Amino acid sequence: MYYTYVLLSTKEKKLYLGFTKDLKTRMELHRRGFMMKGKNNGSLKLVYLEACLNKKDAVRRDKYLSSFFGRRYLKTRLKKYFASPQNDKDPKLTAF
Repeated sequence: MYYTYVLLSTKEKKLYLGFTKDLKTRMELHRRGFMMKGKNNGSLKLVYLEACLNKKDAVRRDKYLSSFFGRRYLKTRLKKYFASPQNDKDPKLTAF
């Protein structure tokens, strides 16, 4: 099983997309700063997750979510999450 995920950097107010086979290990690498372009100091939250049966589907989904239409889909899908007072209303979407 592969996972396509979206992380919110609470420090930078950006969304980061990725895919992995081992979600637990990947999240730990993100928290330690090994997978990010900038330093987040553990300020990442998993805000969206999809499971795929194979790597090809996970890559395809990651590419779609990084596209214009995919970003629009995520904005609609996570609308209630970002509408809550403790979250940023319009984070920037950055694919890595």
